[in-house]
Parts: sequence; structure tokens; C-alpha cells
Amino acid sequence: MSLALKLAASKRVALVTKESLLEGASVWAQGGIAAVLSKEDSLESHVQDTLTAGAGLCDPVITRRVVQHGRAAIEWLIDQGVNFSRDEGNESGYHLTREGGHSHRRVIHVADATGRAIQLTLGQRILEHPHIKIFPQHIAIDLITSTKLGLPGNRCWGAYVLNKESSRVETLAAQQTVLATGGAGKVYLYTSNPDVATGDGVAMGWRAGCRVANMEFIQFHPTCLYHPQAKSFLITEAVRGEGGILRLRDGTRFMPDHDSRAELAPRDIVARAIDFEMKKRGHDCVYLDIAHKPRSFLIEHFPTIYARCLELGIDMTRQPIPVVPAAHYSCGGIVTDQWARSDLAGLYAVGEVAHTGLHGANRLASNSLLECLVFAHAAAQDIDKQAQVALPPLPDWDESRVTDADEEIVISHNWDELRRFMWDYVGIVRTNKRLQRAQHRITLLQDEITEYYRNFRVSNDLVELRNLALVAELIVKSAMARHESRGLHFSRDYPYALDSAVNTVLIPS
Repeated sequence: MSLALKLAASKRVALVTKESLLEGASVWAQGGIAAVLSKEDSLESHVQDTLTAGAGLCDPVITRRVVQHGRAAIEWLIDQGVNFSRDEGNESGYHLTREGGHSHRRVIHVADATGRAIQLTLGQRILEHPHIKIFPQHIAIDLITSTKLGLPGNRCWGAYVLNKESSRVETLAAQQTVLATGGAGKVYLYTSNPDVATGDGVAMGWRAGCRVANMEFIQFHPTCLYHPQAKSFLITEAVRGEGGILRLRDGTRFMPDHDSRAELAPRDIVARAIDFEMKKRGHDCVYLDIAHKPRSFLIEHFPTIYARCLELGIDMTRQPIPVVPAAHYSCGGIVTDQWARSDLAGLYAVGEVAHTGLHGANRLASNSLLECLVFAHAAAQDIDKQAQVALPPLPDWDESRVTDADEEIVISHNWDELRRFMWDYVGIVRTNKRLQRAQHRITLLQDEITEYYRNFRVSNDLVELRNLALVAELIVKSAMARHESRGLHFSRDYPYALDSAVNTVLIPS
């Protein structure tokens, strides 16, 4: 959305989204955006916190560049009309909260629904813009490249896109194509991500010939609401930042036994601690307790969480919230440079789909929306400088050798099986044997999916399943290549970090 608005002054922009304009992970982002906005804070401190969380794998040049552009990104959002929570007692004029891994209060937010507020604001501007055309209910199937067309060079020319309402495949030609498809949380059984987070961009980029890096680093958010009716509902890190305490069923506090920073330790440490305590005691969840704070404070700062919990019979002002870890964020993705350019000319990647070097082995809380904004601006600058090139004639999608699917049960069964064994074998704690089991099952599933894809017309579910299976393969390959424990990747077979930190870069054959 940010990139579309920045480009629309000089370009015609097509915005393709497989559901509605507002659907995606960003609208679910509760906490906020990390940026240095206080005199008590410093750019150096934000850089250092990011590097520390990233466990030696952050690109220091990229990290500094992103942090330096933080204030400008926030000011741009304010200019667009985003109404961040105010605090006249702060010299910035805005309320800043603190989250795990941060040494200062630097997370600007809109109560506990920051992503939604930003999406609504930018979405309205997009709807009003004459140079932006929205294609809702369209899912990209694959990128169109010179190689696939039998042309010289290595360039992207657009994408084949399935119109879900007409069930027809459309050809979208473009001078530049940007992947902003988010992450792949749905590869796991339990996730904070929306249903659309199926790794589509990473899979398409890989099939088009782009390198992919650090896919083993899947961030499991420590605190998702544990309730049979609370599908994928996140309890923001800011609850712990404002004094929330993690307790066992009997009320015992356990985080100080795992890390000196207790509840404010980085997410990987907190998630592993919760996982350890649950498995050790056979508990289904732990409890996040912030009932010691005034009721008015909790309702003002966490209105969305308060209302949702109350719907389910949980009054967070009087009782602890049951929580479990869930797959939340992919720190790896398509390799890009400081301008969001991929290995393929004309193809850019922005946001969670990309590996920029900012997050390293573990993303610092609230750096994700910041990354989206900074790299959207960088990509817009680079695209604006590109000379016009003649588009080659693009062939229509060929459906001459396929028929309608005879049984959809193959897709739903494979989808369930994939997510379950990824959770069991490639989750918070890994072993060589578990990874080998997962790899074997992925190979079998991919054979079935490929046969199905070749013989039947594409559907939304088939496209997503094909992409999820490929992303699962990339995650497992990356995890098997890392013979150490670092950041979000913890292996019982290699429990210690190596002396040197090296990115896991996979290259398509």
C-alpha cells in the first residue's frame, strides 16, 4: 500500500490481492512501529537492540539504514492521516511503549490496533487514487520471466493471476513487479497469521530463479490467546512491555529462571521458555497476568484485547490470560538489496516476503512494519529511476491439457498433514531426526501435488498448497544446513552457537 501510493504520482499501479484490500497480516499488527522519537533514546541504541536480537546475523549497514529512516517513515504516516495514540507528557507528543528486546520506549502505536489503523488510512487513500487499480479476489500463480518465455536475459515481465470469481487465469504484464505477499505462517498448525499467509511470494520467487535466505528462522510469538474459539488471536508484546507477568497454572512466575530480562527477553527466548514449561509439566498453556494494573489503564491501552477476551469470558483486568506460542513471522525470504531489488531484473520484494538483512536470526519486536515502510520508499525511488522498456508479447495461460478436479479431498488432506508434521518436527525445538522425517514427508506430498497441478485446473486452494509445500521444503533444507543453535533456530543435536555467524543462502538449481 505504501509503495503503491508513493509510485502513483508517476506510474499506473495494479494492486493484486487474493482477498479484500485490507486482508493480510499487517491489519492484525497490534503493537506498533519501532522508531527513535524520544530524546532519551538514540539511533545507536535502536541499532544495537536490533543487532543483539538478531544474534550476529543482521546486516549492520542495512540495520543502520532502516533505523535512520524510522522517523521519516512515521512522519509520512502521520501526513497520510494515521492518528497515533497521544501523550502530551512525552516530548514527541505521542505515547511510546516498550517491547521485548528494546532498551527504551520507542514503539509508537494506535492503542493495540496499529496495523488496522494504518491499513484503513492508506486503504482510503488508495481507493481515492485514480492511478491505482485494485484487483481483489485474485491470487498470483506464477511470475512471467524471460527464461519461461525463451527470451535472453533474466527479467520479470509480470504474473499469471487467477481471478477467483470467474475462475479464469489472467495475464498481467508489468515493467516492474513487486512481491509484498507477507509470510508463511499457515505452513504450521498453530499460527498468529491470517489464512492468506501461505508463502506465495517466496515460492514464486524461488521458482523464478531468486535466491532465498535464512528460512529456518521462523519466529514463534510467545503469546497467542489459548481458547478453542480464539483462532489466531495475538496478545501483543506490549502487554509484557507494560508489566505483564508470565505464570504457571499455580501462579508461579517462571521467566526469571530462564533469562535475566524475564518477560522482556527477546521472543525466541520467551517462546522456548514457555514451550519448555508446558512440555515439562504437561500443560496446554501458560498464563499472562497484567491484572495488577488499573482497569482504566488496561482498557485504554489494550481495548481490542480486552474486548476479545471478554467475549470469551476472560476479564484481563481481574484474571490472567491463557496463552501459547504460535508461528508468527518468517525472518528469511527472497534475497534483496537496499533498494528491495531481487536477483531478477524488474522484480522487487518488500516486507516479510523479503530477506533484507535487517532481522538476522530473530526479528526485534515492531521492526517489521518499519521495514515495510522504509523499503517501500527505497523501492519507489529505484522504480522511478528505471527507464521504460518494451514489453514482449506474453502468451495466455495454457489450459488445453487439464480438466476440472475430480476430488478436492486430496488438497484438504495434504494441507492438514503438512501443517501437522511441520508443527511436530520443525517447530520451536528441532532435531536431525525430526527434520529428516519432515523432509521425507514433504517429498511424498510434493509428488502428489505436482501430479494434481499438471492434470487439473488451478484453484486458490491448489495454488496455496503448492506454495506451502515448497516453502516447507525450503524451511527444512535451511534448518538441516545450520549445524548450530542461533536465534530462532534451536537444535538439540547442535545446542550451541558457532563462533562465526553465516547466513543460510539457498540457490535454485
